[in-house]
Amino acid sequence: MSNSVQLDPVQALLAQTSLQRTLFASTSRYYGIETETLELLQGKSIVYLRRRFVPPPERFQMLQEHTVVQGDRLDNLAGQYLGDPTLFWRICDANRAMRPEELTEAAGRKLRITLPEGITGSSL
Repeated sequence: MSNSVQLDPVQALLAQTSLQRTLFASTSRYYGIETETLELLQGKSIVYLRRRFVPPPERFQMLQEHTVVQGDRLDNLAGQYLGDPTLFWRICDANRAMRPEELTEAAGRKLRITLPEGITGSSL
């Protein structure tokens, strides 16, 4: 019996090509963000995700505006306007919010509902 480590054939193929695996679903704000490796002493390493910068709101095309009412939640708004509650972060990005909860704290606030970053199209 051999003690050698067997390499997964798919991983071996990916390692030989420019294709990259991603740890995140395509709907994640972290999709496509590269990883880095920090080499430590004694041959150990730590893999970490590179920093994600919030894009400027000007890079998003406005679809419509939502006026916050008491009880609004970002996941519900994302489900209503974007079709997926896990896309709440797109509303955060479009409104330059570092803290998601700040967007729905005050009734009457206007929220920008936009297309994904860099996508253009006709407004509703």
